[in-house]
Amino acid sequence: MTTQRLPFPVPDERAHYFVGQYADMHDLVADLVVPDGVPEAAATVLRTARELLRQSYYCFEFSTVAVLHSLIAVEIVLRDRIPGAGKKPLQNLIQQGAETGVLTGRQAEYLDYGRKIRNGMAHGKNTHAAMPPAMAVPMVTTSFTIVSELCAAPTT
Repeated sequence: MTTQRLPFPVPDERAHYFVGQYADMHDLVADLVVPDGVPEAAATVLRTARELLRQSYYCFEFSTVAVLHSLIAVEIVLRDRIPGAGKKPLQNLIQQGAETGVLTGRQAEYLDYGRKIRNGMAHGKNTHAAMPPAMAVPMVTTSFTIVSELCAAPTT
């Protein structure tokens, strides 16, 4: 059996387009703080999305994974907030959330856009998509914001 030794991480060659050094990645995600009151399952997913963004310094594609991952946190909270959510697909949860007032029109619109990106990746329509951090951070921020808003709102 051969043992493969992986090299230590080195900055992705594209990293210099958005930051000068790894320490700058901390500033990029500094506002992505998981608020109190978020269920631990969703909080863990949001923290992972934030760390994926930071690590995109070493693997550019992690920024895309961070966006897709952050949507999981929103779905976790929606399943908790929408009565009878069960195993409904995210599209149905978004629609039901908008119809029942759990989601605002703005939230539903953003989530549906993110859902389409996620589905394109998950179903092989878009492959190897690299979303630059400048594009990914606002999308992950939107997931953080929607989770925060949903968790602050009274349950229906």
